[in-house]
Amino acid sequence: MKLLNRVVAKKNWLQKKQQAMKTFKEEFTVFKKNSTGRFEIKWENVRPYLDDKTATTGFDAHYIYHPAWAARIVKQINPAVHIDISSTLHFCTQLSAFIPVEFYDYRPAILNLDNLKSERADLTNLFFESNSVESISCMHTVEHIGLGRYGDPIDADGDLKAIAELKRVVKPGGSFLFVVPVGKPVVIFNAHRIYDAKAIVELFNGFSLKDFSLVKDNADFINNADLSEAALQEYGCGCFWFVKDK
Repeated sequence: MKLLNRVVAKKNWLQKKQQAMKTFKEEFTVFKKNSTGRFEIKWENVRPYLDDKTATTGFDAHYIYHPAWAARIVKQINPAVHIDISSTLHFCTQLSAFIPVEFYDYRPAILNLDNLKSERADLTNLFFESNSVESISCMHTVEHIGLGRYGDPIDADGDLKAIAELKRVVKPGGSFLFVVPVGKPVVIFNAHRIYDAKAIVELFNGFSLKDFSLVKDNADFINNADLSEAALQEYGCGCFWFVKDK
């Protein structure tokens, strides 16, 4: 039965693609016929995008919501400088329009923007002094450490070493924005880990959880979510705002 369902699904998919391509060719013909000659129009230059005619604009909920969540918190903190370790480049580059940002990655990004410093750092051996950083983020990153995906050494406890380093450098009263996949704990080698949200909070002894927000499997974003709700997800996005105890 499962095999039959897959065959039927593939057949339906092929039929939809064929119809979409037929429509595409018809639209190209109309477009070329109505052209005023401003551009060269040749069939060999076409590039069909057949999946974008949707009623709403699709997006990756993890990577839309967590930087937006973090940016709002950094605005509240209003630090003299914000340090980001290996989060999505969209976050540091846009945040640097409003506040000085230092970005560090195991594979440094060659960026050329004012108000933004971009250099190399190893999350398992950060060069910052202990208790020195007022505002720092590390988002959708630690789950990869030690899995070799980005050329880093294989280390089953690489994520724990990274967390220990991040905790070390935050100054008392300072803020740490931390984002990882949450749900049932599992390693998807060599892609990422998925964490128990409550276990993450337990790892951050010496810190207070000021906010936990969640991107659910259905792409809903929940501000001030309950930690128990994270356990119901298969691949949720847990957003933790920790403040180091004084």
